[in-house]
Amino acid sequence: MHTRLLPVAILLLIVIPGCGSDPDPAGSATALEIVAESQRRWTGVAVSPEGRLFVNYPRWSDDVPISVAEIVDGKPVPFPDAAWNAWEPGLDVTKRHVCVQSVTFDDTGVLWILDPGNPKFAGVVTGAPKLTRVDLASGDMRSYFFDATIAPKSSYLNDVRVDTQTKTAYMTDSGAGGLVVLDLDSGKARRMLTEHHSTRAEPIGITIEGTPWKRDGKTPQVHADGIGLSPDRTWIYYQALTGRTMYRLPTAALRDASLSEEALAGKIERIAESGVSDGLIFDAGGNLYLSSLEENAVNRLTPEHKRELVVKDERLRWPDSFALGPDGWIYVTTAQIHLGDDTRDPFRVWRFKP
Repeated sequence: MHTRLLPVAILLLIVIPGCGSDPDPAGSATALEIVAESQRRWTGVAVSPEGRLFVNYPRWSDDVPISVAEIVDGKPVPFPDAAWNAWEPGLDVTKRHVCVQSVTFDDTGVLWILDPGNPKFAGVVTGAPKLTRVDLASGDMRSYFFDATIAPKSSYLNDVRVDTQTKTAYMTDSGAGGLVVLDLDSGKARRMLTEHHSTRAEPIGITIEGTPWKRDGKTPQVHADGIGLSPDRTWIYYQALTGRTMYRLPTAALRDASLSEEALAGKIERIAESGVSDGLIFDAGGNLYLSSLEENAVNRLTPEHKRELVVKDERLRWPDSFALGPDGWIYVTTAQIHLGDDTRDPFRVWRFKP
């Protein structure tokens, strides 16, 4: 997720306190455990099948020393190296992280890094938007680049899911609205549904921790944000952050380049009133977990699309992105975006077992 933030100048500090459980102030039955914390805002989290932990820090200010890091012995190590994390205006964007918004693993243990290339939301830097594939075993990297037809100036590619069977990546655009589908074999991407209401922000008010979320007196307009790929790979679920409605589309339709926009829109299904949500992730059983910004909570939609509370805790201040870890753990970051620079706690990675 994103919104504009004031510049901050905070030294980076991350610790891993041994994953001990803390008391739950809200009395939820599901216990939260701290995995890592930082004085700098992060959004995405990814956990490898072996338990390696990765995070990303979007470049929403001028003083972001690391864009992507692996947490090693409680400290952030620039990933894949310092050079990739050393971008500043005027430098080559092809082998540097410009403004990373999300990280995720596919089901083969490959890491994917999504860079919308729009630092400080000032507009896309030409040539910067990219999706980078990293094979941790071999160290091989490949970046797929998106030109202005796929990632226009106002775009902000937000989240991604990768289907390794069809070799397709599905992305949301929370800046301009819309979905992007990338064929991983050919490298060809297509942009779709930019003007469709399902990918656009809804005219709603949002209240978080008792305070309306506003910018310049208005609710920020954040378009298609969270995205989920169903375990059987047949559906993509998505919704706008400033919205309360979950939609889905058949993945076969998204991959069908012969379909017109009108024909594709005709296949969209409205699933549920899901509440204001940022990140989404499916578990193997077909439950769709979603952050609940107004409730300081994590909810889920069952395979029957019934909405259930999983964990509610006042420390879940803007639960942002999810990752599935080994042994059934679900990881979630807190970004405190509604608080701007007046944050109350360190930014944290939590985990829980539903």
